[in-house]
Order: sequence, then structure tokens, then C-alpha cells
Amino acid sequence: MPSLADLTPPIALGALDGRYRKAVAPLVDHLSEPALNRTRLHVEIEWLIHLTSHGVVPGAGTLSAAEVESLRGLVGEFDQSAIDELAAIEAETVHDVKAIEYFLKRRLGDRLEGREDLAELVHFACTSEDINNLSYALMVQGAVRSVWLPCATELVEQVSGMARELADIPLLAHTHGQPATPTTMGKELAVLAFRLGRQLRHIAGAEYLGKLNGATGTFGAHLAAVPGADWQQISHDFVTGLGLTWNPLTTQIESHDWQAEVYADIARFNRVLHNLCTDIWSYISMGYFAQVRGQGTVGSSTMPHKVNPIRFENAEANLEVSNALLDVLASTLVTSRLQRDLTDSSMQRNIGPALGHSLLALDNVSRGLAGLDAAPAAMAADLDTNWEVLAEPIQSAMRALAAAGHPGMDNPYERLKELTRGRRIGQAELVEFVRGLGLPADVEERLAAMTPTTYVGIAPDLVAHLPN
Repeated sequence: MPSLADLTPPIALGALDGRYRKAVAPLVDHLSEPALNRTRLHVEIEWLIHLTSHGVVPGAGTLSAAEVESLRGLVGEFDQSAIDELAAIEAETVHDVKAIEYFLKRRLGDRLEGREDLAELVHFACTSEDINNLSYALMVQGAVRSVWLPCATELVEQVSGMARELADIPLLAHTHGQPATPTTMGKELAVLAFRLGRQLRHIAGAEYLGKLNGATGTFGAHLAAVPGADWQQISHDFVTGLGLTWNPLTTQIESHDWQAEVYADIARFNRVLHNLCTDIWSYISMGYFAQVRGQGTVGSSTMPHKVNPIRFENAEANLEVSNALLDVLASTLVTSRLQRDLTDSSMQRNIGPALGHSLLALDNVSRGLAGLDAAPAAMAADLDTNWEVLAEPIQSAMRALAAAGHPGMDNPYERLKELTRGRRIGQAELVEFVRGLGLPADVEERLAAMTPTTYVGIAPDLVAHLPN
């Protein structure tokens, strides 16, 4: 039997690079190993440009606009041949960042003819982590802002749209799995959309930090080489020029606290989305939503009638995997022994799968919601068989009257408990009970006319709290 590991093209080991590749492919441009090397090349080039443009190193020449453009073109031209060449260099150096340095130095002769004097300004005064921390910050920033956040925002808008459409559709609530005070489907979806939107605002406002200060964060090599330069200002301007926030106090590594914050926020969004999945799954089970679109799919291999809520179940599983990875990233990246250890290097290579499983869940939830139609008749039927939920407004009205000194309103809770607990009652029994309480005429008529369908308070109006 041939080994599957020997087949070409290589077979993906993980689901994200195999079965679900299409849904997560946009993240490859940001969080794959080639994306990391391309971003490292970008940082190295920008550092060289920064050093020469600001006359940091006395005697070093400056670059012309054409030379700057030519250097930056290396990033845009980064392709399979560059990937292969870097792999060959790294096989010799056994060091990924050093491979980038040598790769760029090889290109200087082509891009900057006659400027071999600048070769040693490539990676000048840098430790590997100076390049890596900036690269990861740019990569995660791009992945979150350009890929994950737009998809998450679109999903929240989709849920918000459903909430507005279903704002007036009465729904029997279930607290502890038991029939409870009615609400509307729109209001319940609005709760979830509001929660998700709040987390998105946290994520959209995230800070992405970076540092460039040498082997132990002291600018030691910088000052030894060029003691007259204001290296803190140079570092600040370079980091902020990349679109990041400058971190002035680090060990060899940037502390990764910002990463822990971003991953915790995305994990919290995932958990709220998981709650949406379980709620929608339950509503489908109750018949409150019909999965009417996409009927060509096979729900069960043996039961032809079934249309399984697979999108929401798939999303649940992927959200759980995503959170497991996000949680371990957030908890481990904030710790580094003394001035440096390499645990973060291996850990950060799991950022792509962490966001990938979340992105896959977003795709599944969106497709699942798009295949649903609300079933108001099923919701109304459940309401009509649970008239006992009106015990709450009746006893509440009696309490208010008792407080105002109206006679005969004693023990309202206990009297409604005796009427309703442990048994079903219908409209006739409830109206008879209300008529026998001796209520003021206006209150009696109001309560006698109330139905489970109309007892939704201001639920439809609450949907308006969703941002437009």
C-alpha cells in the first residue's frame, strides 16, 4: 500500500488546508509561513530605507527615489521562486531571519547597482526578534482588520437584519428550559447581535505594538556603533511609520501583551457566537425556524425527511477549536523566561489556525442563517398552549393594587401559584379567574383581554437599540 505522505502534490494534514481551504484561503496572505517571510523582508527593507533616508549612520549614502521603489518592489514580487530560494538558504543557515538577511543582500547588487557599501546596513543592529515582532504585529493586524473583522462585521449585520425583520414575531421564552414570559424572536436575536457588536468594537480598537531596540532592549549595539544618534526617536519613528504603536520597554522580545488582548477579545466574540449557534439550533429543534433553502443537501444517509442544522454544529466545533488555540496563545505568549526564550516562536505559528477556525465558523453561521425561514405559526402554537405564563402579569397587577390599598388583593403570588403551577390552563380558566378577583373594571378588562401572544412588553421596540 503506498503511503499517502508520499503522494504529490502533498496532502494536507489539517482540515483548514484540506477540506475547508476555500473558506480560510484569505488568511494565507497574512498568516502563512511564506507570508511571515514576505513580511520580514518588508521590515528589513523598510529598516534599510529608514537608516539611509535619515542619515543615521555617518558616511552612509542615501537612496534615490528610484532605488527605494526598486527595493520595495521585492516585496510585491515575492513568489514561489523566492520561497524556494529562502528555503534553500535556511537549510544552510538553520536560521529563518538570517536567511532573509542573506536573501536581501543577494538582491542589492541587482536592485542597487554599485551600492555594495550598503550591504552591511541590512539587519543593522537588529536582533531577530526586532524583525519578528514587527512582522507578526503587521501580519496579525492585516489578518484581523482585512479578513476576519470584515467577515465578522458582515455576520453581525446579518443577525441584526434578522432581528429587525422578526422584531414583532411573538415567542414563548424558555428560562431553565421551561415556558417563561413571552418575548419576540427579533428581540432575542437583537440581544445576540448587540453582544457580538460590542466585542467587535473592542477588536476594532486593538493596539498592535512593536519594538526595535536590540538584543536585550537596551539599544546597546546601536549606541556602540553610532553613539551620537537619538536611537529611541529613530526606533519610535520607524515603528510608528509601519502603522504600529511603539513599545519603549522590552526585553529581547516585545512582550506580546497586545496579542493576548486581541486573542482574548476574539475568543470572547467566539463564545458569544457559540451561544448564538446553540440558541438557533434549539429554535430549529422547536420548529421555530424552518431550514427551507438548500433542500438538495442530504440531511441523513438513512432518514430522507431530515435536514440537519449542520452549519451551526460545524460552527460550534470550529469555535471550540479556535478558542482552545486562542486561549493557549493568550496565556503563554505573555511569559518569557528572563530576557528571552523561544517558546513564543513555535506558539505564534498557530495564530493562523486559531483565526482560521474562527473564520470557518463565521462562514458556516452566515450560510446557516441564510437558509432559515422563521415559522411564526409554530411559535404562536406554543404560546397558545401556555396560558399559565400570564400568571406573572396578573399577580403583578394585584400587587400594585394591594400597595394602593385596594381590598381583596392579598397573597397574589400564592393564589396564582395555586392556579397554575404544575398544570396547564386555558384562556377560559384564566379569564374566569380574573373576573372573580374583584379588580377595578379597567384593570379587569385589560387583563382579561391579554393573551400570551400580546404579553411581550416592549420587546419589539428594544430592537431599535441595535446600531444602524
